[in-house]
Amino acid sequence: MQVDFYHLTLQPLDRVLPRIAERVVESGGRLLVVSEAEAQRVAIDRLLWTYAPESFLPHAIADGDSEAAQPILIAADPSPANAARNIALADGVWRDEALAFDRAFHFFDGDRIAEARIAWKALADRDGVERRYWKQNEAGRWEQAA
Repeated sequence: MQVDFYHLTLQPLDRVLPRIAERVVESGGRLLVVSEAEAQRVAIDRLLWTYAPESFLPHAIADGDSEAAQPILIAADPSPANAARNIALADGVWRDEALAFDRAFHFFDGDRIAEARIAWKALADRDGVERRYWKQNEAGRWEQAA
């Protein structure tokens, strides 16, 4: 399984998450987006409807109705009711349940960097886990730093 750590420095989550969601859906995959905060889940829902006029990302907030049919499901916990094999941890909080997926995207900013370092180190000794650390350069492009 692969864990991609995304250190948000120049671009906020609302600029990065939709692009990753697009790639997952375009490849035929499903994505579970996790945030504990209801306000952030609602903001992500709104974002996925409006981030690009030429794009459509089918999604829903987990509520019990038609969750299984959603290519992208936004939820408070890492239970993939939509059978997702990809998970995006949008609130900066690492959850070991993400290791049950094929790929995890862990987004964090400067406020959560200490916790991200702890998660990075903890995953170093896990069998079958490939870690990648992405940071933005001065031009805003993503570079693999580790």
